[in-house]
Amino acid sequence: MEIQVITLNDNSNIHANKKKIGFWKCWSISVGVMIGSGVFLLPSVLAPFGSVSFLGWLVTGSAAILISLILGRLSSRTNRSGGFYVYTQDAFGDLPAFLIAWGYWLAIVFSITAISTAFVGYLGSIIPQIRSSSLMQAFTASALIWTFAAINIRSLNSGAKTQLVTVILKLTPLVVIIFLGFISGSVDNIPEFNPQGKSIFGAIASTALLTMWAFIGLEAGTVAAADISNPKKTIPKAILAGTITVTFVYIFATASVMMLVPIEVLKYSEAPFLDAASSLGWLGGILITFGVLISTAGSVNGNILLSGQMPMALALDGLAPRIFSKKNRGGSPSVSIIFSCIVSSILLIFNYQEGLIKAFVFLISMSTLCTLLPYAISAMAEIKASKKSSNLWISLSLLALAYICVAMFGSGLKVILWGLALILAGLPIYYLNKKYG
Repeated sequence: MEIQVITLNDNSNIHANKKKIGFWKCWSISVGVMIGSGVFLLPSVLAPFGSVSFLGWLVTGSAAILISLILGRLSSRTNRSGGFYVYTQDAFGDLPAFLIAWGYWLAIVFSITAISTAFVGYLGSIIPQIRSSSLMQAFTASALIWTFAAINIRSLNSGAKTQLVTVILKLTPLVVIIFLGFISGSVDNIPEFNPQGKSIFGAIASTALLTMWAFIGLEAGTVAAADISNPKKTIPKAILAGTITVTFVYIFATASVMMLVPIEVLKYSEAPFLDAASSLGWLGGILITFGVLISTAGSVNGNILLSGQMPMALALDGLAPRIFSKKNRGGSPSVSIIFSCIVSSILLIFNYQEGLIKAFVFLISMSTLCTLLPYAISAMAEIKASKKSSNLWISLSLLALAYICVAMFGSGLKVILWGLALILAGLPIYYLNKKYG
């Protein structure tokens, strides 16, 4: 494999000889990372809150769209890869940018492991032999990771093409359920407005915190900016379109499932979409299982695509070992991808050790915080950038920042403290690289 080393901040010449990512592939990266396995459980999670949960969806969807607008505005000022890292560096300097990049990279690596584990769990329902031993499960999850690693190492465009295909496939069963709900469902099944009797604000806040996790990943389209065609225009359009797409899919899919499944069943269902598709018989079961597998697999692919970008962006600016800036002839940051997937594979070993699963789930909660924090920093970066030019964008950024802070505090004090500790653990790496790198 031929490897090229990119010189500091050289993001243009190396990409001139390869096909760049266009609007639809950029759109699919954001959509594909956002829609994982979680959407297939949300109708059951939200059912006890009643139809007030739709207001929660609207609030969260509006906040996500607002965040995508802010990220789009930030991306319109640069064509450098790195997303959050670049925006933070431009606004606040190297150290905060490194810590944000470090935390976000950890979130990606943990996500790769967690979603691969979820994929194996669903696959085991079809092929019970996979559940026969922890070793078999770990091997299957590892095989999934390295299959998509190979695709993304071949070229960045290969990973983006795969992402577009998996997004189309994962949206198919969701669209079928939406049509089925509006054709065969009954509005009488929609739960009452606020069955728990909470204040409207309290009920909306509770559901908004739950639904926020479904939008994590909307920023994915910003990360590989140097590989995107006309990034200053393509990225803002793609991530906004992606966020709007996902918002509508989530709201209509939740409504359809609620119309198809009686509330008494839905509240306790472990597979609400499968219950909703029961009218299709065995075909419904195949359709939903297929959708979950493709959804999780596509999310793994999207995260692997992202996993190489952050170490590469740091290396380009001398904040990580220079080897991570290496790209192959296909324009893929192959060394960074391989390193990220090795770390994810090691985490699989811990994940399948009895007694450590709860600890691993806790780490995933922290990785979510490691994604929310860059959203907050990005809003602050936009406030700083717009200080002398636009009061409107300052107001919008403050609104987004307020929502993000509420979502972060909703994670709980323990998760916040451990999450911050995880991010600050990058400090020794930063200073060691400064001294010896």
